[in-house]
Amino acid sequence: MAVAIIRILNNSPTMKFISGDVLIIIFILFITRLPQSFSTTEAIQPSLTRLDSKRLSPSVQESAAKAVLGRLLPTHLLSFHFKIVSKDVCGGQGCFLIENYDGPTENGPEILIKGTTAVEIASGLHWYIKYFCGAHVSWDKTGGVQLASVPKPGSLPLVKDGGVLIQRPVPWNYYQNVVTSSYSYVWWDWERWEKEIDWMALQGINLPLAFSGQEAIWQKVFMGFNISMEDLNDFFGGPAFLAWARMGNLHTWGGPLSKNWLKQQLVLQKKILSRMAELGMTPVLPSFSGNVPAALKTIFPTANITRLGDWNTVDGDPHWCCTYLLNPSDPLFVEIGEAFIKMQIKEYGDVTDIYNCDTFNENSPPTNDTIYISSLGAAVYKAMSNGDKDAVWLMQGWLFYSDSTFWKPPQMKALLHSVPVGKMIVLDLFADVKPIWATSSQFYGTPYVWCLLHNFGGNIEMYGTLDAISSGPVDARISKNSTMVGVGMCMEGIEQNPVVYELMSEMAFRKEKVQVLTYTHRRYGKSVQQIKEAWAILYHTVYNCTDGIADHNIDFIVKFPDWDPSINFGSRPSKLNSMHTFRLRTRSRRFSFQERSSDLPQAHLWYSTHEVVSALKLFLAAGNDLAGSLTYRYDLVDLTRQVMSKLANQVYLDAINAFRRKDVKALNIHSQKFIQLIKDIDVLLASDDNFLLGTWLESAKLLAENPSEMRQYEWNARTQVTMWFDTTPTNQSKLHDYANKFWSGLLEGYYLPRASSYFSYLSKSLEKNESFKLVEWRKQWISFSNKWQAGLELYPVKAQGNFLTIAKALFDKYLS
Repeated sequence: MAVAIIRILNNSPTMKFISGDVLIIIFILFITRLPQSFSTTEAIQPSLTRLDSKRLSPSVQESAAKAVLGRLLPTHLLSFHFKIVSKDVCGGQGCFLIENYDGPTENGPEILIKGTTAVEIASGLHWYIKYFCGAHVSWDKTGGVQLASVPKPGSLPLVKDGGVLIQRPVPWNYYQNVVTSSYSYVWWDWERWEKEIDWMALQGINLPLAFSGQEAIWQKVFMGFNISMEDLNDFFGGPAFLAWARMGNLHTWGGPLSKNWLKQQLVLQKKILSRMAELGMTPVLPSFSGNVPAALKTIFPTANITRLGDWNTVDGDPHWCCTYLLNPSDPLFVEIGEAFIKMQIKEYGDVTDIYNCDTFNENSPPTNDTIYISSLGAAVYKAMSNGDKDAVWLMQGWLFYSDSTFWKPPQMKALLHSVPVGKMIVLDLFADVKPIWATSSQFYGTPYVWCLLHNFGGNIEMYGTLDAISSGPVDARISKNSTMVGVGMCMEGIEQNPVVYELMSEMAFRKEKVQVLTYTHRRYGKSVQQIKEAWAILYHTVYNCTDGIADHNIDFIVKFPDWDPSINFGSRPSKLNSMHTFRLRTRSRRFSFQERSSDLPQAHLWYSTHEVVSALKLFLAAGNDLAGSLTYRYDLVDLTRQVMSKLANQVYLDAINAFRRKDVKALNIHSQKFIQLIKDIDVLLASDDNFLLGTWLESAKLLAENPSEMRQYEWNARTQVTMWFDTTPTNQSKLHDYANKFWSGLLEGYYLPRASSYFSYLSKSLEKNESFKLVEWRKQWISFSNKWQAGLELYPVKAQGNFLTIAKALFDKYLS
């Protein structure tokens, strides 16, 4: 969810907001912002050199890389030798080299991997086991690693022709979205973080966002401005909603934060940063964006502090909405921003020069005056550079897409050129679908990172743009006057669609386009013809969306339409056509679905469901060969879920059409089929540990140190994946189901009662020949949801049932 961090709502913006200091900054920038006569890499070279100088010693990094190997392949700890080398060995770039070990190999090293940092060494290790041993590495929740194909120690494949040298075509490989910390990482302990950092290193990520623990830093900073902990209780959000509290979208919701949480997360952040440093990564730390506690307005009554507008509450409830913004033109802005940067350096050490700040995402400045925009950008940068003289500002470029009517070339240039050349890096956040670099003259000379966005809200949906991922970074890098300095992954939630993230990670080391040819062999550890044919279908259908639609998973089971079917839903044209045809068998007759009226709700569908059903059939046929594979289990459950959820969309629309025809019998048939599909999909998901609601809830409770925290954390966890934000008795949250999940327990415990009550109201309205009582249904449903969010029911954390048997039974029941 790309959302605002700063929203400046002054009604009459004029030059009076610009302080003398900021005008001086603008004048200096005007003088120093000369036309580029050198490459973008040269522009950022001073920063790269300084960051290289901060890295820990080669011995520390070599040991850290060895530890990654020990956790990944402990049986092969002696089979590899690692060595840090200078960039001179790699032509001045980051690189890794894979060679045969030149020395005694009996019970010792067989393969030598050199790299400019420990990240490069780990990347080289991953490259070797991937392309020489046919292995595969993905998140545990997407099937985990496949290492069975790696030969035993003493039998590792040799490298031919003097070895392999792989250089980075661009310096940086960035990772995370500012909201990933809430959608995916919120309940992680160090054990889980250690696995993630290992995964980052193996994927070659050297520029990760590091946002954990910042509330503890803010507490220390605001204490220096006479802000009490009581004041902060009305400022910080709850654990599952911290990302949006940080961005000034809401306050207090899900909170307050306990002393235990603040201390725990600060300790965790120090471990995270320490490990990143050992591996040679450059963490990106937060900076000040202007979001301040309400109490600051009382303490500094003359400060230019603005109350922001409502952000997605139902009725503008000030208890949660309308936070406060300190205008960057106010001298206090630079003072607080500087204090925050210095406090981070005091707590963490001098670990980075790169800081994230997003100033106008999804909200416009109060004026399009370019001098005013430049002044604000200059003030944001001054707050960073006063705290760290070598600071580099990293910002998300989402605003140039989401508010393109405001950000015309003059306004874009004003913001992008408000800092010295090489001191700003832009994330082209949605480049996989809507690249900005191509329509903005390479961000008007500003260095940028080509990014994959891909996921919204941590939804579980098989989706991808593989061809765009393979070609996009290459086309951008070799384009005329390119200012591209990196690639990145900015998904809102992780642990889904592993094929997408493996390919995107590899593009950090690719100078040419890549085809996904050997993925299936690596993924499952063997070549199975049916699987190869199935993935060929998935590659051209599910994983090559080209329609440019930016929505996320809105399948009706998990994002149930909140509307009266008696009236039109909307005017968005249907995305379904004759290619998207399901045929399903019941006892009495066959049903087919082709086109639906455009006034009905439409779930995003960009491929032929008929072809994907064929892929599922092929997947099932490979069951005897792959039944023991965890990667196969995950993929089969996920693919079956994908097919069943699209089928359920059709059944829902069949029920709505029956209601409109006033056909009570047909309505009951179709609604019962929809409800049965929810039950059947829940049983399917229960057969894999990675699709369980219980895991999410228990991980939240495990971080609690007392019963009160346990209840609060569980409420946070339940609320984020369901209603998300506030409601009234008769209106659901505007963000309900945004973070929906296909998880066993959530389907039967939450989505099923909703669908059942809705269809019951529809049926009663036909039987009594009266209008559908939408408000009455909402009352019942919202009351149920509130109770469920506050509930303490236990849900399984271990899989139940045989996944292959269940998937086959569902195919036979609905699709054979």
